[in-house]
Amino acid sequence: MPEHDPAVEAAIEGELALLDPDVRRFPERMGALLHPEFHEFGASGRHWSRAAVIAALAETTDLESPPVVTSQVHGVRLAPDLVHLTFDTEYDGRRAHRSSLWRRTKDGWLLYFHQATPFSERQE
Repeated sequence: MPEHDPAVEAAIEGELALLDPDVRRFPERMGALLHPEFHEFGASGRHWSRAAVIAALAETTDLESPPVVTSQVHGVRLAPDLVHLTFDTEYDGRRAHRSSLWRRTKDGWLLYFHQATPFSERQE
């Protein structure tokens, strides 16, 4: 059984918060979890900057939408101040493998990089 790692747990907690509509729709809440140099390669293939992802989520998040379902969450500390998470999501019939890098800063653990790769059940 893996050792308890508070860094990995903090990254998972942050990742799950970022999927919460009550966080996604408020730019200040999103911004508090994203590193100043954050960027993402989305499931669409688009490259997202920190500002663009905050603005898009604040504008499009609907509290009535079904929740994002996560599975197969796994984390590993790569260095004292760096955690790598992998997990799968399903939302509105779309599935994606996801990979995130979380960096510890003076403000706590912040999401530095995220990538999503779409997949179907046949591709698992």
